[in-house]
Amino acid sequence: MGVTSIEDFFIGAVITVFSRQLKIVEYGDVATRKRFEVDRQRTFAMIKPDCYKHIGKIIDAVYVNGFRISKLKMSRFSEASAATFYGEHVGKPFFPNLQNFVTSDVVVGMELIAEQAVDKWRSLIGPTNTQKAQQEAPNSLRALFGTDGTKNAVHGSDSAISMKRETSFFFESKTMKTTA
Repeated sequence: MGVTSIEDFFIGAVITVFSRQLKIVEYGDVATRKRFEVDRQRTFAMIKPDCYKHIGKIIDAVYVNGFRISKLKMSRFSEASAATFYGEHVGKPFFPNLQNFVTSDVVVGMELIAEQAVDKWRSLIGPTNTQKAQQEAPNSLRALFGTDGTKNAVHGSDSAISMKRETSFFFESKTMKTTA
């Protein structure tokens, strides 16, 4: 598949130039970085264990809403990796339930690219609590596929800083193993 538009140029993309596949790994200069990072922000998205049967529908929603998937990996959390990933929640009353839930089955992590990706993804997934999502954002992913505050279908980074930490942890860490 060849490059068809400027949107196909992003870090992580594989493009074909004169029958050679090239992976874009870095920007050529600072000016290019500034131009493309504004237009193509990244965010981390995760499909949780309760939505395993809806993976296709959620990925369709990703594309329909203008995102590109630059990385995708199916993995399984261990108790330790769940505690690291959700570190800000360790010690809170709901954490043991959250940890048991995310370790119960596989999850699908995605790095998404779009203009204002973090805010756009957070808007698409809706409020954390499914019942609140059903009232305030009935077409959101959590309203459509979630069941409660913990089993809420999907996760999304809440900031660029969280996105970098979560993406690095999920895709580069040795603790997150790809499922077979």
